[in-house]
Amino acid sequence: MKNIHTLADLKKNGYQSKSIKDELRDNLILKIKRKESVFEGILGYEDTVIPDIERAILSRHNINFLGLRGQAKTRIARQMVNLLDEYIPFIKGSELNDDPFAPVSRFGKDTLAELGDNTPIEWLHRSERYAEKLATPDVSVSDLIGDVDPIKAANLKLNYSDERVIHFGLIPRSNRCIFVINELPDLQARIQVSLFNILQEGDIQIRGFKLRIPLDIQFVFTANPEDYTNRGSIVTPLKDRIGSQILTHYPKSIELSKKITAQEAKLSASQKSVVETSGLLSTLIEQIAFEARESEFVDAKSGVSARLTISAYENLISAAERRMLYNNEKNTYVRISDLAGVIPAVNGKIELVYEGEQEGGVMVAQNLISKAIRNQFVKMFPDPNLLKKKKTDNPYKTIVDWFAENNTMNLFINDTEKDYQNKLDTINGLSELVELFYPKAVKNDRYVLMEFLLHGLAEHSQLSKNHLETGTEFKDLTSSMFDVDDFLKGNN
Repeated sequence: MKNIHTLADLKKNGYQSKSIKDELRDNLILKIKRKESVFEGILGYEDTVIPDIERAILSRHNINFLGLRGQAKTRIARQMVNLLDEYIPFIKGSELNDDPFAPVSRFGKDTLAELGDNTPIEWLHRSERYAEKLATPDVSVSDLIGDVDPIKAANLKLNYSDERVIHFGLIPRSNRCIFVINELPDLQARIQVSLFNILQEGDIQIRGFKLRIPLDIQFVFTANPEDYTNRGSIVTPLKDRIGSQILTHYPKSIELSKKITAQEAKLSASQKSVVETSGLLSTLIEQIAFEARESEFVDAKSGVSARLTISAYENLISAAERRMLYNNEKNTYVRISDLAGVIPAVNGKIELVYEGEQEGGVMVAQNLISKAIRNQFVKMFPDPNLLKKKKTDNPYKTIVDWFAENNTMNLFINDTEKDYQNKLDTINGLSELVELFYPKAVKNDRYVLMEFLLHGLAEHSQLSKNHLETGTEFKDLTSSMFDVDDFLKGNN
């Protein structure tokens, strides 16, 4: 088809034009029949969001994706171009991608009237049939629809009543394309009103011109529920004209969230080759996001983006890599203490209910990490609190007793692998307890579990844990209480 350059040749080859919504529908039907994946890399929506999208496309609907940030709304919209025909013909030189069989612009109509079957044809690839606009309060009708261009009128010596003086906006220029407006509620109400005709009658009106230009566009909108109260709303008549409103959501399980993070995290080849991590650390990263979505300190209306876990995982790997570089080691294994390195990623992805000083975000991030450790600990080891209630033998007694003998353990962020392992081996009962519950754990995993035990016991008030600038200090809980008493008495 790309070898066709005139309307006459197009007709000879039996080409039949179709609307963009029919294109999407027909190609979706083919993919479904062939059992092909429609949206690659979109995980967790197989039984919820994607069926809704497919129904909307089959119904030839314009779509509004409603969901919190970081729920792949824009990514899905961008992948819809894969459902378009690979190439479509348009009249050469047309700024509105005029269909040779049904031009809509003055230029297209004049060219067809003048040249007939000799009308020159060019081909538009589906990758060029996507346009996107982020809605902001300063977006105008001229930006989206168009306006009279006085410079064009002067240069062409045209009267302002001549439609050739029109400078078309983004939407007309997206004729026969997918057009996405992100954060729709941010558009001022009067701008939203300008979309009424396009969605219902499929045409636009500009200023006082009588012309009505029928456009062939697949509209996709995205909106965040937070915007309905914080910044604006979708005006009811516009919402009524959008065929399908599809709700998106966050991953519903830790395992699914881990798959998304592993797929999206951008790690260099060198990082992958020298930094190894365990499933436990990956789980803790995801647990942080789940804790944030339930936290009383985090604004639930704002949401906790999937980008939090992606950025946190990248920071986690980089924290281990940094330590390895400073210690001049050839490879390393991610530790529990490396979670301190994810605080900047967490802090930058959450909106606090009560905005305070900058330290407030850091404290909330530390609290989320602590909760993640606390909740995962009881899934992997006996719950210390339940052991107290049942009055059964305490498997942690040897470890707690070691600290009760006035022993302290400082695990520093930049400890070498040898120092890190030697320190953990020093603590009585630690290695034996890991061996008891995880006898098949390999060496590196065993040491991570040993450190995890210390953090978990501290989170369950069996040990005292203090955050240092360069690491973490573990000590006996009772002695820590006496230290506080001494401080209050002025003895320290």
